[in-house]
Amino acid sequence: MLSIIPFRYLALFTGVVVAILLVLAFNVGRATATPAPPSEVSADAGFARDMQTHHTQAVEMSMLILERSTDPDIRSLAYDLALTQQQQNGQMFAWLRGWGLQQTSSGDSMAWMHASGHDTHDVANTQQKTTEPMPGLASADDMDRLRKATGQDADTIFLTLMISHHQGGIAMAEAAQQRATTETVRTFTTKMIAAQTAEITAMQKMLAG
Repeated sequence: MLSIIPFRYLALFTGVVVAILLVLAFNVGRATATPAPPSEVSADAGFARDMQTHHTQAVEMSMLILERSTDPDIRSLAYDLALTQQQQNGQMFAWLRGWGLQQTSSGDSMAWMHASGHDTHDVANTQQKTTEPMPGLASADDMDRLRKATGQDADTIFLTLMISHHQGGIAMAEAAQQRATTETVRTFTTKMIAAQTAEITAMQKMLAG
């Protein structure tokens, strides 16, 4: 004969099952919920904006040396740099658009790199104190020297400027890794640091040769 389960035990069992289901539903919701996009003053947004500026100069330098160099290795490097960094600019443009943010900011560039925390008002406070230039960015005089140079002189100027440019880009990427709130930016900067570190080594060998 089947025993009859007392009502109070049945109610308790049902309550436990419901509680477990609620916990599972909550955890699934947390795992699948779309994270909030970065804010206007976040490191993610600041990096995306400033690195586009940084990359744009690298593309310009690469196009200039393509017109002036006869060295096949340097021309190949310049072509790859221009293509890669222009493509990455497109990625960062798309990030900002997807986050619902403007492509430019009313604040100073690089404020995000000097702020102490993630996505906080520290950036807004730092904007008023930011006077440092963008790391590795070539000056107007440097760009003018490259435009006027030819042959091996142009190659030397290009490699020297681009090594410094990459070193500055890596510093920006490392800062973004520490401050970013999105996996998108952290993954991007990891790959960028590895690629540009390898390119610096190659350019140093070219310069020594």
